[in-house]
Amino acid sequence: MSGPHDSPAIETRSLTKHYGSRLALDGLNLRVERGSVFGFLGANGAGKTTAIRILLALARATSGSARLFGHAPGSAEVRPLIGYCPDVPGFPSWMTAREVLEQAATLFQLPQSTVRRRVPELLELTGLADTRARVGGYSRGMRQRLGLAQALINSPQLLVLDEPTSALDPMGRRAVLELITELKGKTTVFFSTHLLPDVERVCDDVAILSNGRVAAEGALRDVRARLGGSRSRLVVEADEPERLREALRAATRVGAGSGWVLDVAEDAPGSRALVVTVDDVEDGAARVAAVVSSLGCRLFRLEPRAASLEDVFVDLVEGAR
Repeated sequence: MSGPHDSPAIETRSLTKHYGSRLALDGLNLRVERGSVFGFLGANGAGKTTAIRILLALARATSGSARLFGHAPGSAEVRPLIGYCPDVPGFPSWMTAREVLEQAATLFQLPQSTVRRRVPELLELTGLADTRARVGGYSRGMRQRLGLAQALINSPQLLVLDEPTSALDPMGRRAVLELITELKGKTTVFFSTHLLPDVERVCDDVAILSNGRVAAEGALRDVRARLGGSRSRLVVEADEPERLREALRAATRVGAGSGWVLDVAEDAPGSRALVVTVDDVEDGAARVAAVVSSLGCRLFRLEPRAASLEDVFVDLVEGAR
């Protein structure tokens, strides 16, 4: 029989939460393996914040269960193992970053030798080592970086992040994602975000919530492969993109009733490449090549494009609505 050491980092079973007549979580079943980087996704109101609050013992479930490393949320066994950074961290305005981290270390009763080593490391890691200003003068991005440093002070086994990169500039966002990548396999990272490219960059596994339930869960590559079938796309690049675009648009269903092209769009602003959405990739590729040939154009590139996490997310959320 498996014990706490064999238990997943997070496991919920039939987790349900009512706020009066409103159902925030509807039998949520979730499993997060130890050492994974787990993306927790959903539209506003899907139940992500409620689930996180229950996992952190900031709210009680109406029914069902939640376990962290086999223990109840908020239990004495769990508290030292968790690090948490909210989307808008709050700190006493008169403190410096160093003082914030030293206070957090005191709450965890860390040895002074650990504090002397850990605080400078985290300040350097989050780009705050040279900052002498009081927290009251910090930008939101600086507060978010300090929140991340505070969440890591106890070297947690589970790091819970709520929108960890939403207020960061591109360089800060890159640094945080690199840090998350470094933690992979050492610490379980569970983060809620709306920035789907961040999830695709660093996550092993994902769960997409819709109306308080898990609409999709599993390894990121499997979720995309399993649920991205309705998004069959081809990237095509030729020497006369405008002529090709018009020819392909003439083959759309809107223009031709039974056309084989569902949509045509630029791959990126200013790009010569077009993204063509079709019902069937193999048939569509043959048809696109034939159109290019009929126009007398030179074909530079024609390749399938796998469904993105955004494609899957939009399909699931729109389907639920």
